[in-house]
Amino acid sequence: MQIERVTSPEGFDRAFAVRVEVFVDEQQVPIELERDDRDDTSVHFLAVRDGEVVGTVRMYEDPPGEAHLGRLAVRASARTGGVGRVLVDAVETESRALGLRRVVLSAQLQAMGFYERLGYTAYGPVYDDAGIPHRDMAKELGP
Repeated sequence: MQIERVTSPEGFDRAFAVRVEVFVDEQQVPIELERDDRDDTSVHFLAVRDGEVVGTVRMYEDPPGEAHLGRLAVRASARTGGVGRVLVDAVETESRALGLRRVVLSAQLQAMGFYERLGYTAYGPVYDDAGIPHRDMAKELGP
């Protein structure tokens, strides 16, 4: 599996197709909520296995000094084998390269165990996002 940084509109279309499959089709998130103004300013990554895009994630800096990891989506057929972990690693590597000290994210409650195994800690209350319960999580980045 390789991780590719999205550098073209076509690459974004490939990432967005995975997000639609996972969030809109599987989880019934309204399509109008899936695309937002952060997409244009985020760094997007694709996980590619045997020529097929099997996952995606985006990151942006907000607040200053912190990376926000979001829209992590892995196709159902690829949810074993570490695709999600490799995408999180890509965000953490990029964050360190940019000198960011922490990664924050909004986790669906059903995904919290995944992030906890990668060193993330939950904080704050549970809240609704697009009809799905979420909780904020963070990880301090070492050197």
